[in-house]
Amino acid sequence: MILQRNCEIKVWGWASPNEKVQLEFNQKKYETSANKLGEWYVMLPQMSAGGPYIMTLKASNDITIKDILFGDVWLASGQSNMDINMTRVKPLYESEIANSTNPNIRFFTVQQKWNLSGPKNDFESGKWREANPAELLTFSAVAYFYAKEINTKYQIPVGIIHSSQGGSFAQAWISEEALYKFPKYYDELNKFKDKSVVDRILSEDKVKVNEWNTRLKQNDEGFKNSTKKWSDPTLNASNWATMIIPGFWANTALGKVNGVIWFRKEIEVPVDKAGQPAKLNLGVIKDADQTYVNGVLIGSTGYTFPPRRYEVPSNILKAGKNVIVIRVVNNSGNGGFTLGKPYELIIGQQIIDLKGEWQYKLGAQMEPTPGQTSFQNKPSALYNAMLSPIFNYKIKGALWYQGESNADNPDEYKDLLATLIQDWRTQWGQGNFPFLIVQLPNYMETKVKPSESKWAQMREVQLQTLKIPNTSIAVTIDLGEWNDIHPLNKKDVGYRLSLIAQKVAYNEQNTVCSPLYQSMKVEGNKIILTFSNTGSGLIAKDGNDLKYFAISGSNRNYVWAKAKIENDKVIVWNDEIANPVGVRYAWADNPANVNLYNKEGLPASPFRTDNW
Repeated sequence: MILQRNCEIKVWGWASPNEKVQLEFNQKKYETSANKLGEWYVMLPQMSAGGPYIMTLKASNDITIKDILFGDVWLASGQSNMDINMTRVKPLYESEIANSTNPNIRFFTVQQKWNLSGPKNDFESGKWREANPAELLTFSAVAYFYAKEINTKYQIPVGIIHSSQGGSFAQAWISEEALYKFPKYYDELNKFKDKSVVDRILSEDKVKVNEWNTRLKQNDEGFKNSTKKWSDPTLNASNWATMIIPGFWANTALGKVNGVIWFRKEIEVPVDKAGQPAKLNLGVIKDADQTYVNGVLIGSTGYTFPPRRYEVPSNILKAGKNVIVIRVVNNSGNGGFTLGKPYELIIGQQIIDLKGEWQYKLGAQMEPTPGQTSFQNKPSALYNAMLSPIFNYKIKGALWYQGESNADNPDEYKDLLATLIQDWRTQWGQGNFPFLIVQLPNYMETKVKPSESKWAQMREVQLQTLKIPNTSIAVTIDLGEWNDIHPLNKKDVGYRLSLIAQKVAYNEQNTVCSPLYQSMKVEGNKIILTFSNTGSGLIAKDGNDLKYFAISGSNRNYVWAKAKIENDKVIVWNDEIANPVGVRYAWADNPANVNLYNKEGLPASPFRTDNW
């Protein structure tokens, strides 16, 4: 494991009531006794970075812990974008994975659990793992790239305690005591403390979902006891309709239906590629899929978000005609194939493009899937199970990548996030440890005109946490993907987190981070903006005119503006507005191709002047 350097270390555990416990470490012995509940602890003096050390514990049994390093330990928490591991982003980082062996970077990944009855004092399982090509695939990608930057710069061991949960809400990571100021969540928390209530709901949900899935399979014409199942490559599909993939079948004659839709495409494989292994990329499919090549099931995914990357074993592909069949289950909403993603079959160096016309047929039409209660997102549920056991473990600081789930209510999130930061600092009892936030990236379709945006408001709320001591923010407004809430570029996210850590956690005050809006001044029909973190100077990154600035007069009606850089200030105007009062920059869900940067290559944070 890795323990936090330069602070007293608490070693704790359990024994029989009143049992004597002896701990040996660094040529010293420490003795204590368990209390009536069997709880004991020993405090070790602070240590400098280094190791390895051995720790031995003796009571009615002996435990030896080997290969202990001292360095900096960071908590990495949040929702899916923190949780996404290196396997998910592997196509981007093959060389990084191959060259990842580093015993001075270690991860402890907390098992994803929830608990509503109160804080837990231990985890059911878990172990520290060293960075290497085999283990790395399970590591949080953001946290790994962050750890690698810190380890490289400061030449110290870096430990990551990774505790995150996809789709989680901020209130699930806050203690009961801290939620008292949010009556809605506090009442909900107390409602579900009764285990019998939770068990009853879980049982009812399971019955409803199982019944839906059973009827789905029974009604699916592609699975019924016909002469041939629809996955059979020899099936006569001449009566199937066609549609263009990628796309959504709501735009076809089918309309917006739920249930099962089967898709089929014939492709030609050259003679010299027959029998070879291949890779099948099918973008992102909503919601679930089972994919067959020449009648052989080669992969399946149970929900929307993961990229479909399937390995086609050797001897499946044959020379000439081959058939790909995809069984898509849509639970609710618009089913289909996400635009802008790769749809291709890769055989060696040859790429067969799969976009274009596919045949399709309705297998079974269903009502939307019955909703299931998401107990993991109930107030304090993740705090109790995935955070509470860590509080005795000293850390350097926290990395937080979350907000997508709370984006519908930015005003509330402002209070939730501030409460969460204070709550964690209180529970750890280490003062105002560094709390580093990933600002939400660009996402969704680009708007033609200036408009309101919940995601822009969330970025502003995240930016406002800088008023809290020892916090900082990594701007990622250029690292998103319009068609994917889970952008794959996690390396730059980790790098930008490392930059703000250098300032906040390591007192490197000369480190340049993203430009942040500071103030505005009106001069005639122009507004002059000043920024911090301009570094070597502000630039329009692509060399073109500055984009995504909007300006308004007293009517608060924002229109696109012209903008230019002078002496590291940005001057904004619109010739039709004589008396401007406010400016917004990158105020949109997806301000694509923003270009206000500093020369160090870091984008300015989105902002508005009319809400500070």
